[in-house]
Amino acid sequence: MITFKPKQVTKKLLSVLPDRARDVLEKRYGVGKTSEKQTLEAIGQTYGITRERVRQIENYGIRSIQKSDIYLEFESIFAELQKAIEELGGGVVAEETLLSVLTKDEITRNHIYFLLVVGDLFYRSKENPYYNHRWYTDKNISEIVEKGLRNVYRSLDSDELISEEEVLSRFRDELIEIADRHDDEILKKWLQISKEVASNPLGEWGHASSPNVKVKGVRDYAYLVVKRHGSPMHFREVAEAITELFERQAHTATTHNELIKDERFVLVGRGLYALTEWGYSAGVVKDVLRDILEKEGALTKDELIDKVRKERYVKDNTIVVNLQDHNLFKKLSDGRYALVE
Repeated sequence: MITFKPKQVTKKLLSVLPDRARDVLEKRYGVGKTSEKQTLEAIGQTYGITRERVRQIENYGIRSIQKSDIYLEFESIFAELQKAIEELGGGVVAEETLLSVLTKDEITRNHIYFLLVVGDLFYRSKENPYYNHRWYTDKNISEIVEKGLRNVYRSLDSDELISEEEVLSRFRDELIEIADRHDDEILKKWLQISKEVASNPLGEWGHASSPNVKVKGVRDYAYLVVKRHGSPMHFREVAEAITELFERQAHTATTHNELIKDERFVLVGRGLYALTEWGYSAGVVKDVLRDILEKEGALTKDELIDKVRKERYVKDNTIVVNLQDHNLFKKLSDGRYALVE
């Protein structure tokens, strides 16, 4: 995407500095003989000076470059980087997004990053608990985007998942002042600035900290699989779907064990699991019958069968057999069933 050679540009810019200042910047940004970036403390130990003194030398070096005649020679280079920020992100873009688009080479990234730091046509906002490192050319747009991202986060429940279309719609509603000037591709890049909102492997969006988004193990993958399916699944089907959808080997026995231990799932039939959030309750058929009768009072056999079948994938006869437990249930004179008092 860029038309210049970053390594050549940084070499010429650094040439205006005294040896120590040049060496400090090369070490700090990984633009010298090695691409390894060093901390202020590590550089300070090399020279026998404090980390604060290293920081002063670093700042001196950057200011010296900006005031040099060679810096003016590369005005078009910095203008090109400014244009990249504006075209890629409409004036504000996540640092990782910007660098990954400009180059795939890690060493070249160091040089581009150094040029971004030296350039005075754009600005960097450091990461915080809400946002990733980002670069901007228009402070007003940057503030509007950041505020919009926080409001999108607040609009989501802790474990809620929404489609990409929905998250873009909510985000656009928060960007009334500038929304009509930017398409969905720009909005998607702005979403990458947020540390609070993210997408899971299925492209659904939610809180970045949620296990439904920050998928770590078989349980989380299983949750996404069953939720995507929309109805109860056998644990063997869940294991197969994890392997197919996420290209992650999921053993049947392991999957079954994880489903049993996770409160997000409820066993609703022989080997069949549903999501608790769908309204299913835990327990065996007798537990379900007891809960229904406690809540609604005496019911006929057909009414009980109908209600239990909404909770469990079992045969009608299984429900009838469970009703024969005279320690828990009694049949009234009118044929209805009630709990034993």
